Amino acid sequence: MSVISRGFGGRRGESDPRVPPGQYLTDSFPVLSAGPTPQVELDDWRLDITDVDGTRSAVTWPQLMGLPSEEITVDIHCVTTWSKLDTVWRGVSVDTLLAGAGSEADFAMVRSYGGYSTNLPLEDLLDGKAWVAFEYDGDELDPAHGGPARLLVPHLYLWKSAKWINGIELRVDDEPGFWETLGYHEYGDPWLEQRYSGD
Repeated sequence: MSVISRGFGGRRGESDPRVPPGQYLTDSFPVLSAGPTPQVELDDWRLDITDVDGTRSAVTWPQLMGLPSEEITVDIHCVTTWSKLDTVWRGVSVDTLLAGAGSEADFAMVRSYGGYSTNLPLEDLLDGKAWVAFEYDGDELDPAHGGPARLLVPHLYLWKSAKWINGIELRVDDEPGFWETLGYHEYGDPWLEQRYSGD
């Protein structure tokens, strides 16, 4: 028996061409988490980057703040069927964080404080497609939304934008993360409604 339910009922008929099928627009920012919200002090925060050969490096909070950041305005889409348009974030591109690493990698496992994980093809994190975001709408990122920092991969369903990020493991092979192990789709393209395994 599946651990998850196909209970996400979209409200069909949104006329905005930026809204994927099965999604409805909201002005709010709903919170859905798999467990308690981690409270991470900035002095303790770090992002571990593990290359395919096991080489590890770490980015601390002051180091993250010292990297070039950019403002990002994107639409976001949750697998629970809500979409929110023109959200404004600030973050460091994953291209910057992975510069010089992962030449042999095809995939990444992203890990979070609290034990969450999600898997992505590495190409979906590069070429300006993903960021480690630390501000939302001009303010520090609230812990409920993944603060102090979360992954932001806006072209995929939001579960791929791991909250409370603390690690990127570069891999030559793919391995399912938390929700993927429980039956969510391996990729999660909202325009193809890839919500569950087999979609």
